[in-house]
Amino acid sequence: MQIKDLQNIGSRLYQEMPGILHSDTSRVSSGIGAGGDMTFGIDRIAEEIIIRGLKELAIPLTMISEEAGIIALHGGGPKVIIDPVDGSKNAVSGIPFYCTSIAVADGETIGDLRLAYIINLLTGDQFSAVRGEGAFLNDRQIFTQKGGELSLVAYEAQAPGHDIPAALPLLGRARKTRCFGSTALDLAHLAAGAVSVFICPSPSRSFDFAGGWLLAREAGGVMTDTKGRSIEGVQLGLERSAALLAAGNQELHDRALKLLWPE
Repeated sequence: MQIKDLQNIGSRLYQEMPGILHSDTSRVSSGIGAGGDMTFGIDRIAEEIIIRGLKELAIPLTMISEEAGIIALHGGGPKVIIDPVDGSKNAVSGIPFYCTSIAVADGETIGDLRLAYIINLLTGDQFSAVRGEGAFLNDRQIFTQKGGELSLVAYEAQAPGHDIPAALPLLGRARKTRCFGSTALDLAHLAAGAVSVFICPSPSRSFDFAGGWLLAREAGGVMTDTKGRSIEGVQLGLERSAALLAAGNQELHDRALKLLWPE
């Protein structure tokens, strides 16, 4: 599989989804997905488009998706980690910030990722990365923030009563803060230099951050758990596995850790 295969699937999503996004079908709850969160019609439809595209490649793949769970295609093979709509609550609420995230790994862990692709389903902007070849926004190579200023700190608050107090020492020192509601797009914008630091104090699942991890890494960023420990050994799967701290560079990451865990 190559990055162009993911881009072709993303282009199909961008062409087919607009007519669905504001329909009643998109907002209907379909119960709880394999990842444990509420599934909406928009999630199911996007996932069906992605599965159709992967099947058409006619190569062995093992899909790990937030909604459908683990599915072996053509006998199973390299792992494809999918969040059909990251920020689906935004989407069904009419808040214009959500995306599709797809990542490919040749092994069992985050450190085995080799392809990442995130598409903003509203603007069509495509973030992509190939291990060892850099990160790109559409056709332009992107890089993370330089220097140590906490210009904009983004955060995810899955459990606000816990997450906001946990992140507050960092948020309180930032010039600006944002909670956008889509981890994948948060990390994509960190890779592009718009976000200085991203924090998610509650454990996230690999499909939430797999694509963003490779994008941030290839653009020059640093991403660990919230105590500074490597997440490269985290297993790719459906379980909640790691709290996240990503930064544009080592200086920013060190500063964030000192604020979160003062001596």
